[in-house]
Amino acid sequence: MMPVEPSMNPASSHVQEGLDSDSGLGGAPLPEREALLRAILETSPDGLITIDEGGLIQSFNPAAERMFGYHPAEVIGRNVACLMPSPYREGHDGYMERYLRTGEKRIIGIGREVLGQRKDGTIFPLELAVGEVGAERRRLFAGFVKDVSARQQAQQRLQELQSELIHVSRLSAMGEMASALAHELNQPLTAIINYAQTARGLVERRPESGPAGLPSLLEKTVQQASRAGQIIRRLRQFIAKGETERTLEDVNAVVDEASALALVGTAGRGIAARRVLERGLPPVLLDKIQIHQVITNLVRNSVDALEGAELREIVISTRRAGQDRVEIAVADSGPGLVPEVAGRLFQPFVTTKPGGLGIGLSICRSIVDAHGGRLWASDNPDGGAIFHVSLPLAAAPGD
Repeated sequence: MMPVEPSMNPASSHVQEGLDSDSGLGGAPLPEREALLRAILETSPDGLITIDEGGLIQSFNPAAERMFGYHPAEVIGRNVACLMPSPYREGHDGYMERYLRTGEKRIIGIGREVLGQRKDGTIFPLELAVGEVGAERRRLFAGFVKDVSARQQAQQRLQELQSELIHVSRLSAMGEMASALAHELNQPLTAIINYAQTARGLVERRPESGPAGLPSLLEKTVQQASRAGQIIRRLRQFIAKGETERTLEDVNAVVDEASALALVGTAGRGIAARRVLERGLPPVLLDKIQIHQVITNLVRNSVDALEGAELREIVISTRRAGQDRVEIAVADSGPGLVPEVAGRLFQPFVTTKPGGLGIGLSICRSIVDAHGGRLWASDNPDGGAIFHVSLPLAAAPGD
């Protein structure tokens, strides 16, 4: 590597001044100070690149050499734009000219994440902090760069693991609902078979004319097939894995669909479920599948809580909460919150179910938090518990 000569480099001279004034080395011999400065520059874990007013590289320390893959001799004297991918490369000189002319800071003295380009063409993310260096004859700029590829990869992996955990939670909930779904699907499918067999018998007995009851039987067959199809479609959406996106949704429609799926198979358990949905609610920007998961989980928890209760009632409601939020509530008439776990309800692996994983409410809170909302529980004044989900309304255009 080409050595950096502190005594000949204005950027290094500026650092030298700092050493003289702040480190107590003002009385040290010049060679000693230069050796210390050289050691700092050469052993720094961050890349240090200095440029002049024209954007030409003046120094390039070993960390920058390792980061970008260039030998200092290959870049010193070249425009620093050679370390940037398009379109930043083409716009760099304009940014520099604007700063020198107006003093408006975009990166200088601020710092931000940008993209760099290595000698082999690889584009990678880096943190860049730029400071202006005072010199007698010209202005110089010192850029400190840090490769953050590993950090971004770790963040991406964490997001992938969170997505996997959410999917596992959906599959777990689906396992608990499997028997109820099988029973619920069996009803419309059995009805379809019965209606179809009756219609066929009527046609066989009176082939010369259309039986008067045939259109009605066929209509009922279609209705039952549609009912079975809706159950299957909701199920497939609920357990779907893959990329999801946030869209503007009618929160009442989302609550209605999710609660219908969650209440599958409860008709024979003596549970009275009703929806109280406030009309005219503004749309909410949300990931429909994930909010389905939250509502379904909360309603199924309420269903489980009513096991053995004398009064079995669930109320699922929506309302406007202030100017900028909508609230979804799931209230039940069960035994209420267990005191010893009430304060830890949303922590992972905390459950009151004998066969529960204890991750449902934890994941629900993570989903709601990611939407900028809030999930909490309270005692039901009429007995039982209420789980509340507060979500922000979609911002109006121009907000």
